Amino acid sequence: MMTIARFNWPLYAIALVVSMATLAGTFLVSGTLAKPACAAAFLGASYFVFGSLLVSHLIYDRSDLYRWQWLERALQGVSANDIIFCHSGFDEASNALKQKFREARWLVLDHYDPAKMTEPSIHVARRLFPPTPDTLPASYNAWPAGDQSADVIFGLLAIHELRSEDELREWFSEAARSVRKGGRIIVVEHLRSLPNFLAFGPGALHFHSRETWRRAWERAGIRATDEFPITPWLRAFILTPA
Repeated sequence: MMTIARFNWPLYAIALVVSMATLAGTFLVSGTLAKPACAAAFLGASYFVFGSLLVSHLIYDRSDLYRWQWLERALQGVSANDIIFCHSGFDEASNALKQKFREARWLVLDHYDPAKMTEPSIHVARRLFPPTPDTLPASYNAWPAGDQSADVIFGLLAIHELRSEDELREWFSEAARSVRKGGRIIVVEHLRSLPNFLAFGPGALHFHSRETWRRAWERAGIRATDEFPITPWLRAFILTPA
């Protein structure tokens, strides 16, 4: 949760200022509309600050997301000997996963492109947490990976940084090319859904809808073998070449 706050501190700072100013306004202003307007603005700003941080705490600190028990279901029947891990400038999971799959051969790919990924939070994340030394820069649609070279491909809370459906489709095409027959492509993402709108407000527009994800992977010749929620705000998609 604190990491999320650090990445988005300007938004939280603005919301706190608005919250304090409108709280003061409810006591200082007069008029039939002014007081209710200040009260509504105070409630909205406070909800954004405390609601989104509470949900972030539940997702990242309290859920099974980084306890990894959900991987048992995701990897059922797969031997994870060769793994490709993809991120878009902020890698918060590969080191932990390497502790779980100590014998695996790893390829960590960084799709970060400052021209395409313009969200301030991803720039802050990259500055605070630079890529690990073994990370390879790689375009999302041209991976330095051999055909059918991986048993498992991970894209965890990162691939939504590709903003168009065509870009997602190209990423999935590379995943389909690189994964072995019977392997798994595991994507975990927030969706543009009601729970995420309630938690993050307009920030949920940064996520893709489930239909956008489905169309992108199906256009790349991939099918879903399973999907399940990790929390009400996160969904795991377990995919394989059709």
